[in-house]
This record gives sequence, C-alpha cells and structure tokens, in this order.
Amino acid sequence: MKKSEIIKSLLDCGVVAVIRGSSVEEALKLSEACAKGGIVGLEVTFTVPGAEEVIKTLAAKKDANYIVGAGSVLDEPTARIAILAGAKFVVGPNFDKKVAELCNLYQVPYVAGVFTINEIVEALKAGVEVCKIFPGSLATPDYIKAVHGPLPQAQLMPTGGVDLDNVAEWINKGAVAVGAGSNLTAPAKKGDYDKVTELAKLYVEKVAEARK
Repeated sequence: MKKSEIIKSLLDCGVVAVIRGSSVEEALKLSEACAKGGIVGLEVTFTVPGAEEVIKTLAAKKDANYIVGAGSVLDEPTARIAILAGAKFVVGPNFDKKVAELCNLYQVPYVAGVFTINEIVEALKAGVEVCKIFPGSLATPDYIKAVHGPLPQAQLMPTGGVDLDNVAEWINKGAVAVGAGSNLTAPAKKGDYDKVTELAKLYVEKVAEARK
C-alpha cells in the first residue's frame, strides 16, 4: 500500500488500537481481538517484549483486514527496525525530526506525538500528516477545536484519555481519528479477549455514528 492509502485506511476506520502486553503471545492475541472487532490500525508498541516479532508475525499474514504499525518509537534506529519488520506506519509519543526524515525516505506514515501549537507546527513542517495529541488525558475535545482556529489544516488524533463516553465528542470537535489504549484493552488483563473485541466494535461504531 502507498503512504496515502495507508493514511486513508487508518482515518476511514477512525480508531487505532494501542497494543501493549507482557509477551509476544499476549500482544498477538490482543491484536487479533481488536482486528476482529473492526479496528484497522494496530499500533504495536515497542514497550512489548519482542515487539519486533509481533510486528513481523502480523505483517506476514496475507489478506489481513488490519494494518500493523509500531508505537512508542522514540528514535531513528527503532523506526528502522520497525519498518524492516513490516510496520506500515510509525507512532511516537514525541516528535523526532530524524524519525520523520527516515519515514519520509521510505514513505511510511509517521504519527508524531505532540501537544503544543509549536510542536504541531514543527511536525507539520517535517511532513507529518497526522499528529497524535498526547497525552489526550491532559487535553479536552475543546482543545482540538481551539487548535483548529489557527491550524485548520492539522489532522489531529488524540490518544490517552479516550473512552466510549467521550469518543464521539472528540470526533465532533474535529479529531480525524482516536488512539484507544487501556480503556479498550483492559479486559485482556483478565484473559477476556472476547470483551476486547466487543469494545473494539463499539469504538468503531461510535466513531462512525459521530461522523454522520
């Protein structure tokens, strides 16, 4: 898939699942549960032991109904490892110019973590097309609306602090997508992956409803 197609697929769904776990097996089960619920973007974080293996395994599946990416990417070497493993998009909690340059070189979308107007502007200058507002728990949906005053062109995706009760408000205030973490994946800690799938479906449905 081309860079533009990847971004379109992620934004069309509107939900990116943040995949964390204590093992490769747990992360794979969680990824499967989220994909089964209709979430397209699977952000496998590099806080997962064996994250590279998780990405390789997910990327190797033919005719997959998801797009695997890498999360918690802090630097250029990690971004390179992720891309070689098969990550189709790269996400960081921060913005790093060298990561942006590497991703641009290989035409892989880089969703950089930002918070302030200045950080958003610097990311846009570096070619970042979707900015991750992080931590979303310290912002509000109204923050998205406020940023769009001077920066209407910024495509913003809040991550952290997004739940089923407020996801529609984030979308209504101008978020192009949301990143769903612990509020989506918490049932997996008790081994209830079916519940994760159920929650994933609800997230996707609520985003679709809000867009109408």
